[in-house]
Amino acid sequence: MKITRIETFPVFNGARNNLFVTVDTDEGISGVGESGLSNRELAVIGAVEHFKPLLIGQDATRIEHIWQTLFRGGFFPANRVLCSAISAIDIALWDIQGKALGVPVYRLLGGLARDKVVCYPHTQVAGESDDVDGLVENCRKAVAEGWRFVRWGLPQHGDVLEPPQAIRTALKQLEAVREALGDEIEICLDIHTRLDLSDAVRLCRASEPLRPFFMEDPLRAENPHLYRRLRQQTAVPLAAGEQFASKWEFRELIEDDLIDYCRVDLCIVGGLTEARKIAGWCETHAIKLATHNPLGPVSTAACLQLNLACSNVGVQEQPRRPGTSLTDVVPVQVDWQDGYLLPPTRPGLGVEFDREAARRSPFQMTEGPHLRRLDGALTNW
Repeated sequence: MKITRIETFPVFNGARNNLFVTVDTDEGISGVGESGLSNRELAVIGAVEHFKPLLIGQDATRIEHIWQTLFRGGFFPANRVLCSAISAIDIALWDIQGKALGVPVYRLLGGLARDKVVCYPHTQVAGESDDVDGLVENCRKAVAEGWRFVRWGLPQHGDVLEPPQAIRTALKQLEAVREALGDEIEICLDIHTRLDLSDAVRLCRASEPLRPFFMEDPLRAENPHLYRRLRQQTAVPLAAGEQFASKWEFRELIEDDLIDYCRVDLCIVGGLTEARKIAGWCETHAIKLATHNPLGPVSTAACLQLNLACSNVGVQEQPRRPGTSLTDVVPVQVDWQDGYLLPPTRPGLGVEFDREAARRSPFQMTEGPHLRRLDGALTNW
């Protein structure tokens, strides 16, 4: 089964772009994947264009060989841009493999390790503002819909994020949500790499009595060694890794037991091929997966297939219920019930991709938010 065509589909969803990649074969079986690296889609499309000559004519079932070729074949190891392209292609190849054999992808990964996968929604107020009452109301609504988790980001004030102010508000939010929802609902706070070490220590230690499920990305990703110092000063569970683009970038956090939850992003790290290796590595260190999934329905399906087949799963990110967005482009999506994603029975990823609908929502140039400190200095969004 030879690869005959690779095509990119940047789709504007009304707020930003989702980048899908399709792979066609000479047996009439096609697969679809999705890329991460939001707001840098054109760079990823350029990487896919570079890869096309390497892929056309290749055996689509040699997934590991293709991964190695794309990651290492250019001499310079792949980075986030290249790995995001590899991710989409890799996911599409697994979709093809499942369709060719008539089974869901999780069957190829070892079969069901669980009956369903718990997931969390995004419950922040618009602009991740410091509105405590609005956040509590959003969380109440999510629980009423059947979600068993709530999640929001470190609060900001307009385009300003000043750590002392953000920490005070975040603790008020945690306390208010815990009081409103009780002990049965899990709480995740996404710090989104916005704090320096001393501020992260202060927030994490003060949050311990409120029992968050985890504190996500408390530190910038460029220097994982700082997690060693944070780990020594707090008992709160830590989650990190969504910005990492390979198993090698995860090495220190896993080997030195610096995190409790692995935020692997299948659409950046290198697809299912790389993510399942990271998952097995995490298992040896009692680290659970908390797959990063802020993207579209194809990413959701890929994360679900991995999580269904892994023994060490904590939770899957799921910003909104499947079937409520991009329904023209992906008319068949995975199923959700009472806070869980359910195993697909359809072969491959279990989704359908409409290329003509994708073309009707073409790329629009977008840029993510930019935050600043009170003194005007840039800080991470």
